[in-house]
Amino acid sequence: MLYNKFSDYLKKRYGSKVYKLPLNLPVTCPNRDGSLSLSGCIFCGEEGAGFENLSCTMSVSQQLAKNARYIGKNYGSDIFIAYFQNYSNTYLPFEEFKKNIYEACREGIVAVYISTRPDCISDRYMELLADIKKEKGVDIVIELGLQTVNYNSLKILQRGHTLAEFIDAVVRIKNYDLEACAHYITDLPTDNIEDVIEGAKILSALGVQQVKCHSLYILKDTVLEKMYSQGKIVPVTMDEFIDRTIAFLEYLNPQIVVQRLIGRAPAERTVFCNWSTSWWKIQDVIEGKMTENGSHQGRLFDYLNGSALKRFKD
Repeated sequence: MLYNKFSDYLKKRYGSKVYKLPLNLPVTCPNRDGSLSLSGCIFCGEEGAGFENLSCTMSVSQQLAKNARYIGKNYGSDIFIAYFQNYSNTYLPFEEFKKNIYEACREGIVAVYISTRPDCISDRYMELLADIKKEKGVDIVIELGLQTVNYNSLKILQRGHTLAEFIDAVVRIKNYDLEACAHYITDLPTDNIEDVIEGAKILSALGVQQVKCHSLYILKDTVLEKMYSQGKIVPVTMDEFIDRTIAFLEYLNPQIVVQRLIGRAPAERTVFCNWSTSWWKIQDVIEGKMTENGSHQGRLFDYLNGSALKRFKD
């Protein structure tokens, strides 16, 4: 096994193919509404991450029903993950958040995935999710945007949080027997391969259950596009991205599920995305290079649990 693929995990966990049904709520985030900032992260467009989402004016039930009909018909599946995808989905008044999560726990939903920010996690909300998990018998995974463990890069990205908030969020999520997934960009020009390796080590030490790797794409009409046009941000090469991603996997705990290796965005919305190459072709190159070099996820996962004491064999 080259790495712990999400598709393999889902088949093992639920006994068949499972597909995410994206949900779009009328939410924002504290980095866009003035609580922290009005500008948001430098890479975030007006639509957030929801390029293919249905309208947020539709109810949760309506969105799930419509997406389930389409995906069920085209992919032959009748069990799904309700995926609250766009913006920060825990950044809501408590009762409104509660209503949305309960509404998502309908027939055919085996898990609820909730995308949010590290500074939008609290004990009250996690306790609610723990109760829903027990009551409804669904898995609950909190997807946290981290992107990098480099403090300076987080500032350049205008994330509005540091590594400390991410660590706190993961600890609180795990305290309530919920699962954490980290979003990580492996090819930030302001990072180097050592930063990426440290990211894999920190995620492993924290015991996150899943990770979603991204490549840096540049959306039109963003702060990042302006920096790119001015030469302040120069994307790394595809070869560098591939080397960094492989290094990330080699240091990552092999038990961590890898949702994906590379991000993607609509060509009409970007000025740079994946070196104008199909995401699956780049994934094939990564997997081919790992096979050729005898590489696999966790090959260098030997640094926890008092690794220096291993020399004492008694």
